Amino acid sequence: MSAVVAQHLKESAEVKLRAIEATAPAAEEIARKLSAALLAGKKMLVFGNGGSAADAQHFAAELVGRFEKERQALPAIALTTDTSILTAVGNDYGYDDVFVRQVAALAQPGDVVIAMSTSGNSPSVLKAVEVARKKGAWVAGFSGMTGGKLKTLVECCVCVPSPRTAHIQETHIALIHAICAIVDNAFVPVEA
Repeated sequence: MSAVVAQHLKESAEVKLRAIEATAPAAEEIARKLSAALLAGKKMLVFGNGGSAADAQHFAAELVGRFEKERQALPAIALTTDTSILTAVGNDYGYDDVFVRQVAALAQPGDVVIAMSTSGNSPSVLKAVEVARKKGAWVAGFSGMTGGKLKTLVECCVCVPSPRTAHIQETHIALIHAICAIVDNAFVPVEA
């Protein structure tokens, strides 16, 4: 194994170990709120830019499809996937509104909206969070370090204790999987 690979894996593991105490309570709160909302017939909207966009899509896919257990399909929408909406809104309103317009159109009271930004300061994410709150959604964030401005705007924020974007995103995926395991357990298994 190369020294670079070994060092990256070691540092990533160390971040995840530090994240246990720093993030587990918030991740568990998100899992409880998300499970309750989905059991009540509400939906999850999730979004972010770049690698966080990929994480958002991964999160939605685990709920619509399945994580580890057979259960009903759950309503989860990644707002990062519709290129026509993203490019039309970006062109007509500006990039900072690509999630705002979708949240305004789709969020309902009681829905769970999850905003992802490793810095916690992405304008497109922050603006959408404000709209989600006005629409009556329960809003959570996934970020790094101190959470940036995002932490002050959401009800609950997972803040991964690392300055490195790669390690923040690697830990976000691990936490998303933990949340999906809790959601799986909230639903009665169904036959495949």
